[in-house]
Amino acid sequence: MHTQVAIIGGGVGGTVTANRLIKSLHGERRQTVDITIYETKRMHTYQPGWLYVPFSQFRPMTITRPEVRLLHEGIILKSGTEGTVTSLDTNTKTLVTADGISHRYDYLIFATGARNVPEEVAGYAEGSDHFYSEEAARALRAKLDAFEGGVIVTGVSSIPHRCPPAPLEFTFLLDDMLRKQGLREKTEIHYVYPINRVFPIESVAELAAPILEERGIQVHTFFNVDEIHPEKKLVTSLEGEELSYDLLVLTPPHQGSALAKQSGISDADGWIPTDHHTLRVKGYEDANIFAIGDSTDLPVSKSGAAAHFEGIVVAETIADELRGRAPAHTYEGRVVCFLETGRNQASILWFDYKHPPKPPKPSLFWHLDKTALNRFYWEIIPPAIA
Repeated sequence: MHTQVAIIGGGVGGTVTANRLIKSLHGERRQTVDITIYETKRMHTYQPGWLYVPFSQFRPMTITRPEVRLLHEGIILKSGTEGTVTSLDTNTKTLVTADGISHRYDYLIFATGARNVPEEVAGYAEGSDHFYSEEAARALRAKLDAFEGGVIVTGVSSIPHRCPPAPLEFTFLLDDMLRKQGLREKTEIHYVYPINRVFPIESVAELAAPILEERGIQVHTFFNVDEIHPEKKLVTSLEGEELSYDLLVLTPPHQGSALAKQSGISDADGWIPTDHHTLRVKGYEDANIFAIGDSTDLPVSKSGAAAHFEGIVVAETIADELRGRAPAHTYEGRVVCFLETGRNQASILWFDYKHPPKPPKPSLFWHLDKTALNRFYWEIIPPAIA
């Protein structure tokens, strides 16, 4: 009987895991393992590209590819209703898809990502924009195209959320765009953040805060969004602060997998308790269940970079076990991501569990590096060649 490896989620984490696993298996062993990705959508999206859509730097069609074209030969893709997992039984090691079919698995990987839950903030759906989906990024682009001056409030409604640098990056790019359009002097920009600094990691906050100040962007820390009043164009915080706006761009609240929550393996917000190094789901260590990427409760950024490195560890762990070897790979919290600061400059964040980032001064070099990643993502990351 073939070993069944089921991967729920076809984003960067799920895709990298599948491709790395099939590359790591050779000869007869490869012929006895079935790797199946279950993904509702048929298209794979380069989610960091959403940041650029409101500024007309990317078109949505340029940051999507058919998922099937990104997978190595031999990987099975189930999408649509047959790829939508509706229930899971960890005792019998079976999952059921929306077409009513039950599927057996021997190994299960949750790569389900995070989801936007704007309903968690009263008034958000009617009062705030964001760029954490294609539809939202398109709508925001239209509003920026029509903007002629006023007050823009940007920032984060609550943490954690996907791509932690993105709200800062958006704010810097917004300032850049308004200056180019001659609208900056007609515009106030306010940046809000829930904790006592502008970014969770202190070294990154120390880099970003002076840039915000130098560009005339007003900062409001300890601003935990309580409610948005669309009719008044007002956002209030739990701390009692109020800000009026003409355009509000807040990162929406996020939660983890609804399936994980329904299956009882996650916490109340859908984040899956995951071993920091083995990436096995806590409480299911002997059940061959792993979690990677945004779906986990790991103390690293919810980013494609983290999912990429985690997926490689899980793939190599499963390959070792299928060969009868002790797993030789562990995840040490490795993340590499960029911080766009506008004006054709960027910094880079390298870090892991033991080493916080030491971001270099923003420069054209790192901006060009980020531009190259945006261009060559499809050839480098999903194929798991790195």
